[in-house]
Amino acid sequence: MEVYRKFVQRLILNYLIGSIIVVLGVGGVVIYSSLDVPGIELERLSLVLLFSVILMMAMDAMAFIKDMKPVKGLFEAEAEDRTWPEFQQAYLHIHRLPFLAVKRILGPHFLSLSIPAVLLTSWLVNIKAVTIPLHYLLLAGIGALLIALMHALIEFYLTSWACRPLIEEVLRVSESQYGRRISLEGQVIMSIRRKFQLSTFLIGVFPLLLYGTVVQVKLGGWETASNAYWQWAGVILVLGMAFSYGGAWILTREIERPIHHLYDMMAKVKAGDLDIQADDFYSDEFAKLVFGFNHMLEGIKVQNSRNEQLIESYFSTLAAALDARDPYTAGHSQRVAEYAMHIGMLAKLPDKMMEELRKSALLHDIGKIGTRDAVLLKDGVLTDEEFHQIKQHPVQGEMILQRVEPADAMAPILPGVRSHHERFDGKGYPDSLKGENIPLFGRIIAVADAFDAMTSDRPYRKGMDTDTAINILDKGRGTQWDPYFAGLFVNDYRQKRKAY
Repeated sequence: MEVYRKFVQRLILNYLIGSIIVVLGVGGVVIYSSLDVPGIELERLSLVLLFSVILMMAMDAMAFIKDMKPVKGLFEAEAEDRTWPEFQQAYLHIHRLPFLAVKRILGPHFLSLSIPAVLLTSWLVNIKAVTIPLHYLLLAGIGALLIALMHALIEFYLTSWACRPLIEEVLRVSESQYGRRISLEGQVIMSIRRKFQLSTFLIGVFPLLLYGTVVQVKLGGWETASNAYWQWAGVILVLGMAFSYGGAWILTREIERPIHHLYDMMAKVKAGDLDIQADDFYSDEFAKLVFGFNHMLEGIKVQNSRNEQLIESYFSTLAAALDARDPYTAGHSQRVAEYAMHIGMLAKLPDKMMEELRKSALLHDIGKIGTRDAVLLKDGVLTDEEFHQIKQHPVQGEMILQRVEPADAMAPILPGVRSHHERFDGKGYPDSLKGENIPLFGRIIAVADAFDAMTSDRPYRKGMDTDTAINILDKGRGTQWDPYFAGLFVNDYRQKRKAY
């Protein structure tokens, strides 16, 4: 609550300083230096201004309390019962406070100052208590609008700066109370284009229009000023406004280009493309930003390479640990992965899918880790009960790998592990899936696994020769194995055999 209290105090102080400088300072200087009226009339106009300022501050206070209510709720005792979506809405509201400050200045602030001032001054002119032309009120309204715009600009940036300590506190609360760090997740409250263009345009135009308005009053209005003067003054005002707008547009483009370029680079990194570099086109502070981005990306690439090596080592170690249990099946997992990759290459699978296929094939028998040695290493024919235990290894393998984090990284390889003993005719296990209902990786690994099993030596038999195994795969197309993938493997072998 202490952070919120200091935040409110700072906003109030900013508002008072801004109001004194802009409304009483700039506005007062313009009024008292441009008007040439008797002292008593100046006192009456001062009372009008004072009354309008008091009314303005009262209306501002009401709007300010309304704007602060969602923020205050974050720091009250009952805030602990706030749901996460409610907390997110309050956090979003904090980021909108600078924009709400602008609305407050151009709404109740401007209107509650200018409307009473114009009405009271009109009444004083009507009863002859003040002797100024009525069209001065129009000029005063224009000047008041210009001053309100400048005040809104100042208040926007002062509020933005004041919000930062509060945002830091809310970030801390989100982690301590909800266990996660809150974020806008890239949502743009006010674009840099809009903010920069409006700011630079207003800074350029404000002195021109204010000068023209004051000169109107000093020269006594359009009627007494020379036509030649106003013709030239009009040209200067138009050119000045055009230059301000053009300058604002150019500066905005200059700021936006490197930002959008870095946005594009970040989107590519998010999509997984790390082989990029941000273009170093810039010689200002953006050069440091681009250099920092590229340097960070190099660090990510190094770390990513290390992570990939660790993951590869993890898969290889699991496969080697499984193969080490039975000297007769040593290297089986690696060979099945190579055969599966070869089939995937013949089928022209995408690179990402090929890598997932390789990992799935490497770990296709990982469930056998849970099978008793007496069954797994038995020399003779298995009993029905023992064979039933062996048939559980696809399910056990899936269950083992489901415990590996992150789950989304393991998800693509699980179907191949579970379904590599399914048959195309639906007589396989564990789910008796049929045809293309069998996952893609399961259909490919089944061919690779069967070929290696047939051509490898076992304690109870010698491995088949390659031609015999290929003929069995060919005969089993459409019954035991997927006819397409088995056909690719068989035809490729025979074509290479003919070439020799």
